[in-house]
Formats: sequence, structure tokens, C-alpha cells
Amino acid sequence: MTPAGNSIIRAKDVMQKKLVIIDGMMTVRDAAAKMRSEKTPCLLVEKRNDDDAWGIVVVQDFVKGVILEGRSPSDVNVYEIMSKPIITVPADMDIRYVARLIYRAGIRRAPVEDRGELIGMVSLTSLILDNELF
Repeated sequence: MTPAGNSIIRAKDVMQKKLVIIDGMMTVRDAAAKMRSEKTPCLLVEKRNDDDAWGIVVVQDFVKGVILEGRSPSDVNVYEIMSKPIITVPADMDIRYVARLIYRAGIRRAPVEDRGELIGMVSLTSLILDNELF
């Protein structure tokens, strides 16, 4: 049952609309600065062409691919540590299925897609903390 008791809540209803998109050639140092200035936990990495896939870089990627490896953030490009391809969810997907997909995929967030365009981001945390689902 939904909070209103009669309508389905969809991904587009609970998504964060702000997306920060970067080029995969950006250095990790610059990407981290972008994350800080935009106050975002992730950055989407743009496709190189129409046949390419979107990528995503999150804080854990910085830790795993740079800090734990003892690499310099100025010498590592985002494409070296990002995840690609990403899992997206349709804008009209019921949040029960969104939550199940994200949880089972072992990820924390997924971009929301509408007609082939990324329009927002949904995360397990935002489902609980930013919305009145409970």
C-alpha cells in the first residue's frame, strides 16, 4: 500500500532531479572537487558516442581505485575507476520494484530514465530519508 493509500508511487515521484555529468577523461582530483562543490555523492560519466554506455563514479570508487592502490588523484582519470555500464530505472517504475532492483543489484543508487534520457537519480537512502513513505 502507498502512503496515500490509492496511488502508485513511481521513480519519477521520488527521484532527485539534479544530475552532475562529467567527462571520463577528468582527473580523479578534479572529479572529487566537482563532487564537493556540487554536494553530490556521485557523478555520471557521459557517453563518448551514441553506441557507448553511461558510467558512474562514487566515493567508494575513489577509495578502492586511488587511495587503497596508493595512486595519485592527479594521475588517475575517472574512466579508470568508474563503473560502466550503469543500471537505470524507468521513470514510471513502481518504487517497490525500484527498491528491489537496487537492493538486489547491490548498488545504492540508479539514474532514472525517460524515453532514453536520464532525468534524475533515485537512491535507497533518498527513498527512506527524503520521502514520507513510512
